[in-house]
Amino acid sequence: MSERKYELTIKAAFLGYVVQSIVNNFLPLLFIQMQTEFKMPLSKITLFITTNFIIQLLVDLLSTPLIKRIGYRISMIISNTCVITGLILLTVLPAAFNDPFIGILISVCFYAIGGGLDEVLVSPIVEACPTKNKEAAMSLLHSFYSWGHVSVVLLSTIFFKFIGINNWRILALLWCIIPLMDLILFTFVPIVELEGNMAGETSSFKVLFKNKFFWIMVIMMVCAGASEQGVNQWSSAFAEKGLGVSKEVGDLLGQMLFAFCMGTSRAIYGKIGERIELKKFMKVSTFLCVLAYSIIIFVPDPTITLLACGLAGFSVGIFWPGTFSIASSGIRNGGTLMFALLALAGDLGCASGPTLAGAVMSLTNGNMRLGIGFAIIFPITMGIMLFISGKKGILYRHLTNCTKC
Repeated sequence: MSERKYELTIKAAFLGYVVQSIVNNFLPLLFIQMQTEFKMPLSKITLFITTNFIIQLLVDLLSTPLIKRIGYRISMIISNTCVITGLILLTVLPAAFNDPFIGILISVCFYAIGGGLDEVLVSPIVEACPTKNKEAAMSLLHSFYSWGHVSVVLLSTIFFKFIGINNWRILALLWCIIPLMDLILFTFVPIVELEGNMAGETSSFKVLFKNKFFWIMVIMMVCAGASEQGVNQWSSAFAEKGLGVSKEVGDLLGQMLFAFCMGTSRAIYGKIGERIELKKFMKVSTFLCVLAYSIIIFVPDPTITLLACGLAGFSVGIFWPGTFSIASSGIRNGGTLMFALLALAGDLGCASGPTLAGAVMSLTNGNMRLGIGFAIIFPITMGIMLFISGKKGILYRHLTNCTKC
């Protein structure tokens, strides 16, 4: 099987992560509009985020048997269909119920199922393709989530500025074009099932849970998600409060800067990964992440703090795809189940990072620096786990000598 044959497959997977960015980042841009248009309290609006997160977690946990039965192709078609359905329903269901909240919640459920399947599938699809440098391909794959994030915020902001935020339903339909393109691609691109690419039987829950190296990877994934979202979720607020700009400008300066820097880091490793050892790149990134968090804590200048948010985005870029690659090479026959469980751990980290930061802020009278700074424990823990997972380390041999998959 030639590597060239699967170029379009890899591009379809890249587009899949753009779909994931639409699922996670489009609706939050409409929260203020929904509060105004539907007279909906913020307490209800925040449930949309919670519902999206919980459903994606459940899909991460429960989808593996279904994927194994119907295959990657049909699963990706279902994923994109759910996202398209959710976006279309978002434009019509709020008016179909006396309480618009119910209609929006149903829409969120549909596209969250699609987003969860997408997250579970795209990484093993790329991992199964016969590429020369899988670490670089994985990093480049995950950079497309960042580029999607940048595109969703930027293009939506431009649309709202010139077409009007009252026409957000039109934009929701326009965003359907991306998952529709991905659906079409996955109807014909060649796909290798990950299990068919590896010798022996794939791991079960029992086998994975007995493998102590797997639990190191789980901790690293939690730290990856928490290190990322611990800063990202509050970057716009930093820009708004620190620099005194509007929410729109805050989104552009905060979240877009973070996402752009994160995508740049992943793209750089995707291009030059053959010449850089993955763990060395991750260790340097861990140091930069701790430095960024330290600047946020101790430097009062809002401009420097905002730049530190960008540095944090650059430094965490390799954490998620890098951990996937280390797990794939270190756990024999992990298969789709391993990727699903690691995605679940990453999502738990994405929730725990900003939650911890928010809890500390509440205890310190809204001190954002201390709140975000407390989340420095996550990149520090990532560095410790990288050290432990070193194949030449005594600790690694002690942890894994009896439990290799």
